Amino acid sequence: MTASLTLRPSLYDETVPGGGHTSFVLKRGQLLRITDLEGGANVSLLLLNAAEKSERLNLPDSLKGQHTAKLTAGHCLYSDMGRVLAAITADTCGWHDSFGGVLSAAEVQEKYGSGSYQALRNGFFRNGVDNLLVEMGKWNLGLADLLMCLNLFSKVTVDGDGCLHFQPDNSKAGDYIELYAPMDTLVVLTALQHPMDPNPVYAPKPVQLNWSKVESDGISVLCRTSRPENGRGFHNTERLYI
Repeated sequence: MTASLTLRPSLYDETVPGGGHTSFVLKRGQLLRITDLEGGANVSLLLLNAAEKSERLNLPDSLKGQHTAKLTAGHCLYSDMGRVLAAITADTCGWHDSFGGVLSAAEVQEKYGSGSYQALRNGFFRNGVDNLLVEMGKWNLGLADLLMCLNLFSKVTVDGDGCLHFQPDNSKAGDYIELYAPMDTLVVLTALQHPMDPNPVYAPKPVQLNWSKVESDGISVLCRTSRPENGRGFHNTERLYI
């Protein structure tokens, strides 16, 4: 699914290497495209209100309010205040995991081995908790603020017994997701393997980030109209800018 839109020239491009991390404010009216460059990538993503960082992504409400267990184009990512931190306006992958979280340093060592900086230098084995905390620290946030994250490009299904299953090869090279910001949104992300990825080798994949300025907020129509709840969510968000 893709919304019809007209874009101004690209504002900026950046590649996040496998194992890398970054953070930035996606400004109101900007569009962020995240592209899986090689296939099999995973991006653990946090979203917060850039102006009031106590307001942050609430995945249970995002799923419950839109009657879905998988997030894709036409869905919104809600804050715990009922506002839309980002709207998914395009998505070629079709499924993004809301359940898996990230691994800690101890869990990475248990799964992949030592991978120390002393032995591997810049190729050392990184973990999601520390990567996210490094970025969060730049915005005066800490461990107490590390809550739920969305794992882009990864698919986790649930069987009849309630067991979770990671589905390999969900994302192909060139797959992308686009996030439109109806408010100034702090984005924190890291490109690391999903915690349930069965690959025993530490091999995180790179992703590309591209920023564009949208000419009209008509790009959000798909998300606004996909559920009645989303219309109210955009209304709550727009009240910030009256």
